[in-house]
Amino acid sequence: MPNFLHPIVLLLLSCAVPALASPEAASGTPSHLNVSYDVLKGGIKGATITETYIRKRDSYHIESVLKAVGLVALIKPETIRVVSEGKVTAKGLRPIAFASRRELDTERNTGADFDWANELVTLDDRAGKRTVPLPAGTQDRLSAMYQFLFLPLKNAAALDFHMTNGSKLDIYNYLVTTDQSVTVPLGTFKAIYVASPSKPGESRTEIWLATEHANFPFKVVITDPDGDKFTQVLTRFDIEP
Repeated sequence: MPNFLHPIVLLLLSCAVPALASPEAASGTPSHLNVSYDVLKGGIKGATITETYIRKRDSYHIESVLKAVGLVALIKPETIRVVSEGKVTAKGLRPIAFASRRELDTERNTGADFDWANELVTLDDRAGKRTVPLPAGTQDRLSAMYQFLFLPLKNAAALDFHMTNGSKLDIYNYLVTTDQSVTVPLGTFKAIYVASPSKPGESRTEIWLATEHANFPFKVVITDPDGDKFTQVLTRFDIEP
């Protein structure tokens, strides 16, 4: 039986973008999004993700809930709730607090508190709390997906950025290709394609952003080092200006 639980977490951990945006982009982004995804391996659904994004003036709140379904739920009915809160700036989202909470594997819970004034972030996981330097533009693994709403990607060729999952802080590199398309259960849409370079022994992330729908991620594919693919596809997209 396919093991979805680790790849599902990988999907959530692997998608991030930098904090580069124009004031026009920040003022014109949606105020409310309700979205849902299916997560599949080999065409078999192993989980669903439902998310809510709310922006009120210069603050935002994002909540994501992942639930195992089908055979996976029979083996391990895990639910993962992730929350990111922070400010909306001229450069997009600036997270202040991040938390990832599991109903079953609670020892794998993580969190991060961002101290932008002192350029420090406090990470919190099973190893305890520790504080490390906070690079400019750092996102958490949930705010990162919504940072695409603020990025002027039309003429971009590459993205370099920092992201934390509450346990560590990493730098990511992605290549950008415009004038693509993406097909999900909702239909086929014009897209920007964002992908990490292929490297032996490393997982690869591919993201399709629907250009006519606020550059929102409509599809994500993770290919692990053994060649297995795990796909996250959008099934619901409700947007309010």
